[in-house]
Amino acid sequence: MPWDLAVLPDGSYLVTLRDRAELVRIGVDGGAPAVVATVDGVAPDGEGGLLGIALSPAFAQDQFAYLYYTAVQDNRVVRYRYADTGLSDPTPIVTGIPKAGNHNGGRLRFGPDGRLYIGTGDAGHSELSQDRSSLGGKLLRVEADGSVPRDNPFGNAVYSYGHRNVQGFGWDAAGTMYASEFGQNTWDELNVITPGANYGWPQTEGETEAAGITAPELVWRTSEASPSGIAVDPDGVVYLAALRGERVWRTSREGEGMSDPEVFLDGYGRIRDVAIVGDELLVLTNNTARGTPRDGDDRLFAVPLP
Repeated sequence: MPWDLAVLPDGSYLVTLRDRAELVRIGVDGGAPAVVATVDGVAPDGEGGLLGIALSPAFAQDQFAYLYYTAVQDNRVVRYRYADTGLSDPTPIVTGIPKAGNHNGGRLRFGPDGRLYIGTGDAGHSELSQDRSSLGGKLLRVEADGSVPRDNPFGNAVYSYGHRNVQGFGWDAAGTMYASEFGQNTWDELNVITPGANYGWPQTEGETEAAGITAPELVWRTSEASPSGIAVDPDGVVYLAALRGERVWRTSREGEGMSDPEVFLDGYGRIRDVAIVGDELLVLTNNTARGTPRDGDDRLFAVPLP
């Protein structure tokens, strides 16, 4: 169950395996993955397990790798010192994120401001999304050591709220932040994130004019998307990985809105994550649980960008 990926300075890749709680390294020659570590404390269950990974912006100097995983009592973010021979010095930096068999969020990314952003889910308790004292159903923003930035909107780790299950986000060169959102039964979303904004769940799903709610930029039927990771290029072109929709959607910034989404890639089954590296889009498939595995699944492959 591959879930997330990070690119090492030498061009090789680290991939998290959700159910095995393994971190594997894929060399630049594309050979068989080598297990770097089995992460202690991971308690896989349903959609929970070893999920997101992000490397420190100063990785070449500090060798810090951050992992988001489901533990016995909670979801948490733990910082490690990475070497090709394993992980050491585990340091929890955010704990107490609600966990459940589903809606665990799990994506980690460092933003252009050097802060660590964390996507969380409502853990099946939708009321948590509107509770600004809860870490569930949110986008969180912390310093690299887990402390709360002074300019966070509510004086805690919460950056935006009213989310159901955030598994993808990224930024363009102008600093605009985009995030994907799993809907319940009707509408999935692509949102532009503003600090302190309320994105409506569970009061709203999809397009809305409700007072105090930030409406999505785009919506999809859940059968067409069920979005996980996204990748954003400097010009605001967004590539969105669709699980149930089994494709990669592409949309671009046009003035104050987004272009009509088009199918950029399909035919590979469920897509868990995408990442832009140079002039290629890395694609991580996820067919071994709810999909229809074929020979060679699951895969990490690259396709040229337009």
